[in-house]
Amino acid sequence: MKHVIALDVGGTGMKAALIAEDGTLLHEARRATGRERGPGAVVETILDFAAALLAHGREHLGRAASAAGVAVPGIVDAERGTAVYAANLGWRDVPMRDLLAARLGGIPVALGHDVRTGGLAEGRIGAGRGADRFLFVPLGTGIAGAIGLAGRIEAGAHGYAGEIGHIVVRPGGPACGCGQHGCLETLASASAVSRAWAAASGDPDADAAHCAKAVESGDTRAREVWLTAIGALADGLVTAITLLDPRTVIIGGGLAEAGETLFTPLRTAVEERVTFQRLPEIVPAALGDTAGCLGAGLLAWDLLATEVPA
Repeated sequence: MKHVIALDVGGTGMKAALIAEDGTLLHEARRATGRERGPGAVVETILDFAAALLAHGREHLGRAASAAGVAVPGIVDAERGTAVYAANLGWRDVPMRDLLAARLGGIPVALGHDVRTGGLAEGRIGAGRGADRFLFVPLGTGIAGAIGLAGRIEAGAHGYAGEIGHIVVRPGGPACGCGQHGCLETLASASAVSRAWAAASGDPDADAAHCAKAVESGDTRAREVWLTAIGALADGLVTAITLLDPRTVIIGGGLAEAGETLFTPLRTAVEERVTFQRLPEIVPAALGDTAGCLGAGLLAWDLLATEVPA
């Protein structure tokens, strides 16, 4: 059966699949990234995992994969196929596409940024299906974004488009790792909510999920922390809405697991802030932690679709 390799590389784990042209998952697998062993070992682990997936396809599906798609974190030059930099993994300027193509016997390989790749999947086959313009915003350790336009993701002139987490929403606010102060992700990411709730509750082990549960139980301190984060998030989203005019805003990541405890006040806060802008639909992501892997598969199939027959 004709299929592609899809591989999503995270800071701690990798998710992979062999995917048929109709989107059927023919095989799924996971491995630890092993970042504690250093960047060189991580790259070798990725290559070994991809080779094992190629062998599985040969043995169990009757043929080798036709192409591979790989999503990696950090700064990615998709055009050159280079993993430029990833703080969590410690690598710089890794020619990932060429390394994978060599290990996989020369099949075509597409390299993508993890968030943009996840956004591609959410836009085409997930919560944004049918939306010609969408914004995908995962709320996790940080806040990232992917801008969807007519079935593709806009990377920008230099590969930095969609970095909504570094919109300054509170000038002079908390210091951000990017060098600015008051960035959205310092106030409204899952990590930011965890820090704020740990301080407010006096429990150093408290996190964003605990805060959401406390909000649901009527805790006034939790509600204050929660609404402060939602206010910052709404300000950032309205800036993005003003610039991009998306039809749909898709919210994913760990914070979105709070469900309507997040979405009901967030929709209200955004609606209160818009003036002339058209209000987009604000919806939860549909694909969970499989989005990056599914998006990598889409990149691989797209690559095959654009190949010129010999």
